[in-house]
Amino acid sequence: MTLHRLLPLVAVVILAASPAVSIAAQTADGQVARPELLSRLVACRSVSESAARLSCYDETTAALDAAEQQGEVVVVAREQISAARRQLFGFSVPALPALFESANQPDQVDAIETTLTRASQNREGRWVFTLADGSVWQQIDVNSVNFRNRGNPAVRVRRGALGSFLLVVGDSRAVRVRRQ
Repeated sequence: MTLHRLLPLVAVVILAASPAVSIAAQTADGQVARPELLSRLVACRSVSESAARLSCYDETTAALDAAEQQGEVVVVAREQISAARRQLFGFSVPALPALFESANQPDQVDAIETTLTRASQNREGRWVFTLADGSVWQQIDVNSVNFRNRGNPAVRVRRGALGSFLLVVGDSRAVRVRRQ
């Protein structure tokens, strides 16, 4: 998947991180702070009188629903976060990690496994790999690569040292790549 296809996802996340909602605010210990509306909703539990507690819940859930409908708050399921992490794998997006990392979230994606749909060499003689998930990876080292470019072979892309990524086609040796 190319970066321009990810821009709507990034726009939603940035919208959700707007200062009015402060969904991406961090606490002193580095954890992601709760949005104000969620904190208000949770606080309703501490209201002892039943009618006042119900009124608190009604008012706060109405405000939370309105904020969600206006795009000020975005509710994201765990599966959506996992899918977004997979789609963003290989991109350097330093402003987004706080939204996708907390103790309650699934593990970070360290590798993807898919198949090769296309491989070609660019003008510099470096390989450009198009994978079945739509991602495009370009070789950044100058080492030669030998692999079978037929029949949609299996591909694995994993994190390497110092923020790099290594791609292996079938049983070929790893090649250092960058996501395009």
